[in-house]
Amino acid sequence: MRKLDKNFSWRSLIYAILYFCYFSCTLQLYIALTGHANFIGLRDSLIYSMIWLVPMLFFPNFTKKYATIYGIVVGGLSLISIGYFTIFRQEFSQSVFFVMAESNYNESHEFISQYLSIKLVVVLLIYSFVGGVLWFKVKPVYVKNMTKWLVSIVIMVYALTPLFISIAIKRTSFERATKHLLSRMETTVPWQLLSSYAAYRSQLSNMENILNHLQSLPKFENLKDVNTNTPRTLVLVIGESTTRSRMGIYGYERDTTPLIEQFEKDNPDFVVFNDVVSSRPYTIEILQQALTLADEQHPDLYLSKPSLIDLMKQAGYKTFWITNQQTMTKRNTMLTMFSKQADEQFYMNNDRNQSSRQYDSSVFEPFKNVLNDPTEKKFIVIHLLGTHMKYELRYPESDEYQRFNDKSGLAFDLDDDKLDVYNSYDNAIMFNDFVITKLFNLFKASDANGFILYFSDHGEDVYQTAPHDVLGRNEKAPTRAMYTIPFMLWQSPKWLTNHPNNFQSYVNRKFSTQDLIHTWSDLAGLSFDDYQPERSIVNKDFAQPIRWIGDPHNKKGLTDFDKLPK
Repeated sequence: MRKLDKNFSWRSLIYAILYFCYFSCTLQLYIALTGHANFIGLRDSLIYSMIWLVPMLFFPNFTKKYATIYGIVVGGLSLISIGYFTIFRQEFSQSVFFVMAESNYNESHEFISQYLSIKLVVVLLIYSFVGGVLWFKVKPVYVKNMTKWLVSIVIMVYALTPLFISIAIKRTSFERATKHLLSRMETTVPWQLLSSYAAYRSQLSNMENILNHLQSLPKFENLKDVNTNTPRTLVLVIGESTTRSRMGIYGYERDTTPLIEQFEKDNPDFVVFNDVVSSRPYTIEILQQALTLADEQHPDLYLSKPSLIDLMKQAGYKTFWITNQQTMTKRNTMLTMFSKQADEQFYMNNDRNQSSRQYDSSVFEPFKNVLNDPTEKKFIVIHLLGTHMKYELRYPESDEYQRFNDKSGLAFDLDDDKLDVYNSYDNAIMFNDFVITKLFNLFKASDANGFILYFSDHGEDVYQTAPHDVLGRNEKAPTRAMYTIPFMLWQSPKWLTNHPNNFQSYVNRKFSTQDLIHTWSDLAGLSFDDYQPERSIVNKDFAQPIRWIGDPHNKKGLTDFDKLPK
C-alpha cells in the first residue's frame, strides 16, 4: 500500500482555499469586476468563506468527506444565488423571500416557464463543473498543531472583527453589533440564505404590526368626489435624491434634461412648478408626511390618520404600487408598508445591495400593464430609485449616458478628486430625464382621462454649494440643494375638458411637499374634513406657509427653508 504523504503542501492548501471560497466568491468577483456593485461583497465573502478551512485543518483525514458534504450542501445552495443573478442581475436578498411569499402556484409556474432558459442551464452547468474540478483537486493539508491553532485563531478573529469594533470602539449594543456582523456575512453561502430569511421574517413581523395598526384607523370623514363615477386614471411618480438645481429645465447650465424640456415644448399644458421643497432630506421621513396628513408641526399624524392610499381606495379607486426601491430592508419597511396598502404591487428591485445596477426603466412594463387594466378608476404610484447614491450605478454604461466626463459647462472650479462624482450625478440626472419623460409619454399615449404628477422625495448636494465640499444630505447642516426638488404636472386633454384651470399662473408659488395630500386631493376633486385648500398649491385660496425643514422631533430642529443662504 502506498504510504500517505503527510508533509505540508502549498498546492493542497491553495486548492483547498479555492474550493471553499468558490461557492461564495465567484458571484461576488463577477459582480465587482462588471461594476454591478463594489468590492465590499467580495471582501466579506472571502473572509467568511475561510472559516470553512478550520475543520479541515484539525481533521485532515476527513478532508474528502468534509469537502463532499460541503459541496453538496453549500454548493447546492449557491446555485440559487447564481441562478437568481443570472436571471435578474440582482443579488439574492430578503426581498426575494417577500416576493416568493406573495406569489401563488400559478405565478411560480409561470416564473419557471419564463426564465428556464438555455443560458441559465449552461451557466449552472459550467459553474457546477468548475466546482467539481476543484473538489477533485482537494487534498488533506497537514500542518503542525501550533500552525493550525494560529491560523484558525487568525481566521476567527478577523471574521469577528466587525463585532469587536461595533462593541468596543463604536460602543453599540451587542444586539446591534450582532446584526451588523450578520449583514457582513450576507454575501456568503449559506449565511446569505439564512440571514436573508431571518431578516425577511423580522421585517415582515414589523411591517405586519404597522399594517394592523393602520388598518384600525378611522376613515376620512365626509369624503366627497366631484367627479362621481367618471372613468379616470391618476398617476403619482415619486423620484429619489434628485435636486432641481441640477436639471436643465430649471436653469442648470448643463443640458441634463433635454427630453423633458422637449416634452414641455410639445405640451403647452405641461406645468413645471419652480419653487417646491421637501421638508425632510430622507425618503422615509418625507413620505411619512407627503403621503399622509402629517407635517413638520405634527410629525406623528401618520400613525393616527389614514394615508393617501387609503383616501383613494375610500374614493373607489383601484390602487397600484410599482416600485424600483428595495423591498424588505430595515429602512424600507415603511415603504413596503405604504405599498402593501395598495390593491396590487409590483416589486422590481429585490437586490441585496442598494449600491447595485438596477435601472428605473424596469417600471415601464408594469406601468403599461396597469394602464391597460380595465378598472374604470385607477390610482397608480410609481416609486423610482432616481439618482440615489452611488450615482454611477443609476444609469447604463453606454456612451449615451456618459455625456459628462470633464469640467465642460461648470460655472465654478471644482477639485479634480470630486469631478467624477459630480459628473456621475449629472449623468444620473440625464438618465432620470429619460425615465420621467418616458412615463409621461406612456401616460399620454394611453389616452387616459386623468393626470400624472412627478416630484422627487428630496434633493442631494453633490459638491454644488460653495465651497463645494458637501456630498449628500445632512439635516444638521442643511443646504438648499438638499431640499429643492422638481414638481411637474401633466393633465390629459380629456381631463382638461372637464377640469379647465390656469395652473401656469401658480408655478412660482412657494410650496412644501409636506402638504402634498392637500394638493393631490384638490387635483383629484376630493374633499374631506381634514382637507385644507389653503395648503394646496393649485388652489385659488393658497396661503404662503413657512416652509419648515429639519427634524421635528428635535425641539430646536426646525429651520425656515427660505432663510437658508442662497
